[in-house]
Order: sequence, then C-alpha cells, then structure tokens
Amino acid sequence: MTRSWWTLTWLVARREINDRTRAKSFWIASILLLVAVAAGAVIPALIQGHHAAARVGIVGGQTAALAATAREAGRISGTTVTVVPLLDIVTAKADLRSGNVAAVLVGDSEVLIKQTSFNTGAGTLYGALSQIGGLQKLYAQLPPATATQIATHGIALPVHGLSPPGRGLASRITGLALAILIYVIILTYGIRITIGVGEEKATRVVEVLLTTLRPVQLLAGKVIGMGLLALAQIAAMVGLYLALGHAVGSAQVHGASGSVVVVAGIWLVLGYAFYCTAYAAAGSLISRQSDAYNAALPLQLPLILTYVLTNSVIYAPSANAFYHVLAFIPFTAPVAMPVLVSVGDAPAWQVAVSAVISLAATVWMARLAATIYSRAILRTGSRLKVRQVLRSAV
Repeated sequence: MTRSWWTLTWLVARREINDRTRAKSFWIASILLLVAVAAGAVIPALIQGHHAAARVGIVGGQTAALAATAREAGRISGTTVTVVPLLDIVTAKADLRSGNVAAVLVGDSEVLIKQTSFNTGAGTLYGALSQIGGLQKLYAQLPPATATQIATHGIALPVHGLSPPGRGLASRITGLALAILIYVIILTYGIRITIGVGEEKATRVVEVLLTTLRPVQLLAGKVIGMGLLALAQIAAMVGLYLALGHAVGSAQVHGASGSVVVVAGIWLVLGYAFYCTAYAAAGSLISRQSDAYNAALPLQLPLILTYVLTNSVIYAPSANAFYHVLAFIPFTAPVAMPVLVSVGDAPAWQVAVSAVISLAATVWMARLAATIYSRAILRTGSRLKVRQVLRSAV
C-alpha cells in the first residue's frame, strides 16, 4: 500500500467524519450518552451519600475506654464517630431526644438509642457499639493472665483461602459497565456503517466514488472514519465519568480495577475492527435502506447472547464453563473477556490467547469483508446472499 493509497483512504475517512458530525442526530445522541454517563457517576454517590458521621455520647465508666469503644464501632460500621462526654443519664436521654447525639454508651451496661427497633448486625453503628461494648465487658472480667495473653495474641481465628479471592463488587460493576459500553458502541456504529453503505449504494453515489477509488479503500475509509468518531465519543464519556466520579467520591471510580479497563479497551478496538468491517459487507448486500436492520441482525445475535448472559456472571461466585468458551470466540469475546477479567476468572494467559485469536480473526474478517464488499457494492436489484457473492467472479 503506497502513500497515495492511504491519502485517498484518509479522504474517505474525513468525508465520513464530516458527514456524520454535520447531522443533528449525532450530536443529540452524543449529548444523551454524556448525560447518561454523568448520571451513572453522580446518582450512585448521591444515593450512598458521603461517609456517614454520628455523635456518640458516653456516660459513666472510664472515659478513655468508652471513647475507644465508640471509635472502634465507628471504624467497623464505616461511620465517622465524634465522642461526646455527658454528665448523666438524664442529660443523655435529653440529647438523644433532641438529636444532639445518635447513641449513648452507658458504661459497660447498655447502649441507648432514640429508635425503638434497629438492625443489631455488626454492619451498623448501633450493633457495633453493642457487640464491642459487650466484648470489652467480658474482657474486663477475665483473670489478668488470660487478659494479657488475649491482648498479645488476639482472639480472632486466622482465615486462609483455598483459592485466590475473586474481584470485589467495584471491579464487577466496572466490568458490567464496560461490557454495556462495548456492546452499545459496536452495535450503534455497526448499524450506522450498514445504513451508510446501503444509502450510498441505493443512491448510486458509490458508482461516482469508485471512479477514483478502489472498493477496499472506500471500505477502509468508512471503518476508519466511524472508528475515530467512536473513539472521540468514548474518550469524552470516560473523561466525564472519571472527573465526576472523583469529584463526588464515587466508589465505582475509586475501586475500579485498572486491568479491567485495559482489557476492555483492547477488546473494544478488536471488537470494533472485527464487527464493523462485517457490518460494511452486510450493507453492500442490500439495495434498499429498509433492509439494513435485517442484513445486520445475524451479526447482532452473538453480542446479544453474550450481553444477556453477562448479568448472571457478574453476580455469581464464578463464571460457568460456557461463558469461558464465549471468551475465546471472536464474535463474543469483546464482551465476554472483559467480564471474566472483572470477576477474576481469567488469568493472564487466557487473556493473551483470546487476544491472539481475536486479532487473527479480525484480519480474516477484514479480508472476507473486502471481498464481499468489492463484489457486491455495484450489484443492484434484490438483496444478495453471501454464498452467492462469494461464488461469483470478481
């Protein structure tokens, strides 16, 4: 391929970019995507709220020990505790009723709260105060020698896993979000390419273009032009998500695994290159724009299947064998492999093998699509079949 070949191909790509960016629908869709991304970054943080804080009153007993108990309960329950020493029970109850304090730790005897019922699990501040206070009371009643031994060695049993732990919830949510993004980008831009190719063929614009261009240049220019638009949209969405996520303290942003994002980026490029050349070939088989969705449907089915199965994998302890197989099939790997990485079920060697298979399949698909496109783009009439085109002469 000479320099002039790439120059003409870039002219096609630039034409594609100019045509798409002039359309109001492109900007409306881009704005809606950015609004959706902004909502995805801000709404979870608003629902979760900022780090919880509470004022805990302490009455009687040793002030330092009670304060340490209250702070430890806050650490366990994820609450920033401010300790408020109170004079007596009467003052404590008055402060509870007025809302000045959320709870009161009364020596080693009880925990006072305003509500009549609450969750006593260790995940709540009230439950943590109750349980830690009870342990402190038990600890104080032990013989000095036993208490010293416990203080030195602790009472918690060691925990040893038989297999490496899976990814956390933040990583899984990140994987699900990226899988949805890859799914939407490939389907959206694939359909656009199919419709664009069909439109040029139906209006016979392609016949004018092919007087100075080779069919493969026209195909490559379309895929490259649409690909650059897709990358621009993705960069804008990712930048907005990260900026807003860090601004509002979103756990999904701070806890996201970098490896999941890297793998998703690789398969977004591979998936786009693999699918969009195929979508262009599908567009060359039709003569009417109304047939574009029917022509593209067979290409959509593998991605739809993988996307439907993704939700069950994200929230399961581990992925099933069938989903592992999908991660090595080029038609389904762009969605399946990032999801497996996000749940911790894909070691590095599997990622590498799947990438090599997808890259080889992308080269094969590009050659097949170029052949179909070259033989079908000037043929009008009824909708063509792939077998019919491949059997025909160049």
